[in-house]
Amino acid sequence: MSSSRPPRTAVPVRAAAVAGAVAVLLAGATACGASAEDDSEPERRSFAVEGRTLTVDSDDSALEIIAADGNPAGEITVTRWFQGSVVVGSDPEVSWSMSGDRLKLRMNCTGVVADCAAKHRIEVPRGITVKVEDGDGSVRARGFQDALDIRTGDGSVHVTDSTGPLRLRTGDGSARADVTSREVRAHTGDGSVHLTLGAVPDLVESRTGDGSVTISLPEATYRVSTRTGDGAVDVSVPRDETSAHVVSAHTGDGKVTVRTAN
Repeated sequence: MSSSRPPRTAVPVRAAAVAGAVAVLLAGATACGASAEDDSEPERRSFAVEGRTLTVDSDDSALEIIAADGNPAGEITVTRWFQGSVVVGSDPEVSWSMSGDRLKLRMNCTGVVADCAAKHRIEVPRGITVKVEDGDGSVRARGFQDALDIRTGDGSVHVTDSTGPLRLRTGDGSARADVTSREVRAHTGDGSVHLTLGAVPDLVESRTGDGSVTISLPEATYRVSTRTGDGAVDVSVPRDETSAHVVSAHTGDGKVTVRTAN
């Protein structure tokens, strides 16, 4: 009496080996990430700016923006650091271009195992109003006497040593400023707000959906408005509802502090 049994299916050794190798690469990719700071030979390029405004349009990069006295009028200097690798997919690419008053920074890093990071330092001559639109990445700026408007979808914002009007917005990240600006607006969806003013401001407006708000002010009398959905409120500056110096600090979840700077 004979019995029939299904034939054995041979295991594709090469496919199994490739799959194992990819698994190892994936495991290694999660152990560490690319850092733009590891680029020891950054690229540098200058761009002409038309007019008195500059818009920095970046999709995925850390940004450092500096008001520089040494730059020729109407010209910005950009330094780029980049590190990236793709195991399965197209080679990573970065690009920069200027059209009118818009500097466009792009990074393409896609594949099965893709690990890339970019950073740009942008030196801007004084007298130019700067607007930043960053999809994913932190933004640091310093030295501005002219208006500065920074928006990032995911990343912290930090401004120092500036006197011009500020508008800071981030969807997910902290907003911080240590400035002498007379007008500061800082909004975050999820993150703390910390503002230190070196001169008596006309207007300070701060809002966050989830995070603490701390505002440190020079000695003066202020018209203060505060609100928190869940957290303590501590206001120690002198208050007067008729003051021309207006401060608002609102958070959905977190402590609100408005104090005199040390």
